[in-house]
Order: sequence, then structure tokens, then C-alpha cells
Amino acid sequence: MKSLLLTFAFAAAAGTGVTFAADPPTPPVLAIGQPVPDFSLKGIDGKTHTLSEYADAKVLCLIFTCNHCPDAIAAAPRMEEVHQAYKDKGVQVVCINSSSPMGLTPDELGYGAHGDTFEEMTPFAKDSGFTMPYLYDGETQTLTAAVGAQATPHVFIFGKDRKLAYSGRMDDAGRKKGPVEKSYIKNALDEILAGKPVTEPVTRSVGCSTKWKWKQAWREKDQKSWEAKEVTVDKLDDEGAKKLRANAAGTVRVINFWSTTCGPCIAEFPELVDAYRRFQNRNFDFVTISMDPPADEAKVQKFLQKQTAALSDKTKPAVEKEGRKSNNYIYSGPNADKLAEAIDKDWTGALPLTVVLSPKGEIVFRHEGQVEGVELRRQIVKALEDSGAP
Repeated sequence: MKSLLLTFAFAAAAGTGVTFAADPPTPPVLAIGQPVPDFSLKGIDGKTHTLSEYADAKVLCLIFTCNHCPDAIAAAPRMEEVHQAYKDKGVQVVCINSSSPMGLTPDELGYGAHGDTFEEMTPFAKDSGFTMPYLYDGETQTLTAAVGAQATPHVFIFGKDRKLAYSGRMDDAGRKKGPVEKSYIKNALDEILAGKPVTEPVTRSVGCSTKWKWKQAWREKDQKSWEAKEVTVDKLDDEGAKKLRANAAGTVRVINFWSTTCGPCIAEFPELVDAYRRFQNRNFDFVTISMDPPADEAKVQKFLQKQTAALSDKTKPAVEKEGRKSNNYIYSGPNADKLAEAIDKDWTGALPLTVVLSPKGEIVFRHEGQVEGVELRRQIVKALEDSGAP
């Protein structure tokens, strides 16, 4: 165990500027029969939780998960279901966020409204209906490394003797909704409670790989690459606006109306760019329309460059399909009423305005005023799910 933790400590040093010739080895999965490693982790309830506080439980079930992974998001309600079904039988279920936000690039966050920071765990738990402990190991990942959690979610069940009796996936449901055909976690819990050996003590965890902190170098490389992208601005007339609303590319599209003289517009812009970068790998694109005077195009372009509002290579095909060259525009028409009629007839003219279009060009969400980042991401996820997008 000392060797394992030492190896991991060197791996974690990547976050301090240390470079490696190759990726550090992934810690091995804890072997059946091994004792549960000690831990002390902060929870979303503001308290520090330790192994000793669960000493009275007949069975301790640790589920290593996260907020961003589509497999973990889909499994979250099933985690709570297991907790509810077994809490009165002496089973303590504890969920642990094993993912380091430093090991994630923005485009890995395109399947949910939340990232993997400690602060985002509380709203994720609320959305998922968690009533069990949800602890954070993303800062040091010491416990994650000690058990060798490979993917999210990864289940480790320890009996009364606190020796590992089962490790692997929860079930075969994956991202599917509805009844679970086979639940490895329930089968293992039932056998342990009955004093029987687990029939299938080891299965493979299936989901997003654990996002180790040492992957920070990849995150920094991605950030520099994005910041180096050229940001362009094109003029938009009324016919062009109609085409944006028609959405011939068939994407989920966010359109934001803004101005360089609008305080809320400036304040919300980082959230908009962040959302674009998160969802760029999916059937999604992002359009900005500046309502500044056309003569201020250089000022608009400078602001957009500072905000790194570039066109993603991943969404460029959608732009090209519509014969466009940019994702940023400055309105050049003589009458803003025509622009409103083309895109959102309910727009009062107040800035900012954010609308989400379905692939069919229907407005499925609109918000006048500064948009809240989490709510925007929720609406994008809903629109993608409703459209059946992968």
C-alpha cells in the first residue's frame, strides 16, 4: 500500500508543474479480501467523514462516482434506490466523488449540468435525489488510488469484517432508463447479509475513466489551444437571421443577443463560452449577435477575442452546412424589429437575451437578462435528450 500511495503521490505532482515522460500507471483494483483503507473526507453536509463513523454498519458500500460522466449521471438515481432499499438492513452506502476537475477538459463535461468541483456536488446531489453521504476525494484522490477505482461508477463492498467482498459495476443498465435486468450490487449485498460468499465477487466497472489530477497537463494544453484560436465577426442582416432561426444544420443551438455596453451581457459571457466548450462534441452550436452599432465592429471583435469566443472545430461542419463562416455576428440591419421577428418575436428588445433552439428551429428555452450558467446547461442537456442526440 505504501508503494501504491507513493506512486500516486508522484503522479499527483503533475499539478505542481512536474512533467512525466509517460503517463503514471493507473493504481490496481483492490483485491478481494483486502481491508478497507482508512479515510477522512469532507462531505457536502460541511462535515468531515471518517471510516470509524460507519463502524456499526453490517456492510459498507463505497461507490466511486462523479458529477460529469453520463454513466454516473444515469446511475445516480439507482445509487439512491440501493441506499433506500438497504439502509434499514444495516448497509451504509457512501458515494465518493473520485474525479479531479484538474484532470478534465471542458468538452468532457457535455452530458450534464455540473462539473466535478466540490462546490458542484451539492446541486448534483439535489438533482439526483441523494440522501446518503456524498464525499469528496477529488483534491488528493488518496482513497481513490488506494482502492484502484477505475471508472465511474465503481462499487466496493466491505463486509462486517471490513474486508472487500465485491468490486465492480452496479448493474448492466448502463445509461438505459427503466427496470434493471441484473444488479450485481444488490446480488452481492443480499449474499453478504445472508452470510454467504459473493457468487460474482469481481466484475469490470464500466463508465468514464477516473479523471486523475496528473492529467492537468492535458487540460492546460487544451486551454492554450483554445486561446490561440482566431475569433471572427461577420455582419448579420435580416435574411441571415431567418436562416439562423430555421436551423438547417439541425443542431441544438444557443443564440445570445448582447452588447459591449451591457453590464449583464459582459458578466454572463464567460458562462456562455464555457457552455459552448462543454457541449462542442455533441449536436450543438453557439451563436452570438452583437447589437452594437456596425461601426463598432472592431470593438466587438476585441471583446470576443478576450472572451475566447472562437468557433470550435467540432461545430464548424454545422456552420459550413448553412453557408456561414463564423459563430459571431454584429447586426447590420436597419430595424431591430425585423431581427426580433426573424428569431424571437417575444423579445422586448432588452439585453441580454438567450434562446435555445431545437434541431427543428423551435425555441425551447428563452431568458431575458443575465442567464444562470447551471440553468442554461440544464436546458441544453434537456434539448439534446429530447432530440435523441448522442
